[in-house]
Amino acid sequence: MFGYYLDLALRSLRRNKALTALMVLAIALGIGACMTTLTVLHVLSGDPLPGKSAQLYYPQLDPRDMDGYQPGEDPPVQVTWTDGMNLLRAGRADRQALMTGGAVPLQPAQSSIEPFFENARYTSADFFPMFEVPILYGRPWTAADDEAHARVALISRKLNDKLFQGRDSTGETLRMNDVAFRIVGVLDSWRMTPHFYDLNNGSYAEDEGVYLPLTTAYELKLGRNGSTDCWGKGSDPDHMDTAPCVWLQYWVQLDTPAKAAAYKQFLIHYSQEQKALGRFQRPPNVRLPDVMGWLDYNKVVPGDVRLQAWLALGFLLVCLVNTVGLMLAKFLRRSAELGVRRALGASRREVFMQLLVESGVIGLTGGIAGLLLSLVGLWLVRKQPSDYAALAHLDLPMLLATFLLAVGASLLAGLLPAWRACQVTPALQLKSN
Repeated sequence: MFGYYLDLALRSLRRNKALTALMVLAIALGIGACMTTLTVLHVLSGDPLPGKSAQLYYPQLDPRDMDGYQPGEDPPVQVTWTDGMNLLRAGRADRQALMTGGAVPLQPAQSSIEPFFENARYTSADFFPMFEVPILYGRPWTAADDEAHARVALISRKLNDKLFQGRDSTGETLRMNDVAFRIVGVLDSWRMTPHFYDLNNGSYAEDEGVYLPLTTAYELKLGRNGSTDCWGKGSDPDHMDTAPCVWLQYWVQLDTPAKAAAYKQFLIHYSQEQKALGRFQRPPNVRLPDVMGWLDYNKVVPGDVRLQAWLALGFLLVCLVNTVGLMLAKFLRRSAELGVRRALGASRREVFMQLLVESGVIGLTGGIAGLLLSLVGLWLVRKQPSDYAALAHLDLPMLLATFLLAVGASLLAGLLPAWRACQVTPALQLKSN
């Protein structure tokens, strides 16, 4: 029966090509605008580590003095060197990583490549298994390398392609800031979206090209990017390990909710201990958001992207209203044809299903056209100067959503016209003809 309805729908749509084109265009415009903005929102608000993000937490402490203290205010979003090292060495989590971002001057051995700066991540050994960083060659450094301030490095696949033509470069020497480092590993292609583990250098920034032990980077005074918040006597660039400043990011992996609850209690006890020692002055004030909670707290998704998505949904609604009007005019114009079908024995349900199939064909055609328009829209988004622009690509779930939304919207738009057309009395139509 569906094949028969489909044949009737195609015949009907071919009879009035202009009206059919208008309905398809209305659906296509609404779907194209809607899917462009929803795809961007989907990419920017997605889970950066599906299946793992609920186990990663960002501890927050409040080591500041009493100047400007307000009960209930949020603690700083970073930690001091002293607190970071204390928590790291305590080892109370399944894994923990202390880090900050930077930029290092590279002096390639090849004379054909000029020295250049490369974005770097100074961190500890657990960074790589914690964030499931794919390794192409070699291995990450170890906790012993952290303690020994070892001159070791991992580099990105992109940098490896540039310096070593993509071959296995483990064991090679890489000079940075006039210091020789031994490459122990090469990362495979990856990009954390959003760049949640350090939002200071851009929520959707590209991942770094060089990874070094944090202790080594601090010992060598390598260049650092990011924010610093100080109090009291302020910062001392040469002694940031003792300065009253928060400037490091600290992440922990806690595999069960019970471990997360226990770790939060540990943070409270640690704050109380530091207050008793005179380092902390404020009452214990800790937070332990997971990845998605951390992204929500920082409002990572740009507000204009959410607004554009709502506007696009509103535009789709306008397009659907226009489609309803066009379908209503088309179906009622066919009252005589539908009256004959009813007189020949077709039930209202059968006529209703016939018209809904016709609506679905319009939606499917509009979905194909809308898909093409959304691809053009995403191409235009990628031309924008925003740091997230390059991420605007249609993936398989959004591709399926495009057609589901198009067909669903057209069926919804066809409900009222199909119902009205089914209410026509066959006898009146036969008499008038």
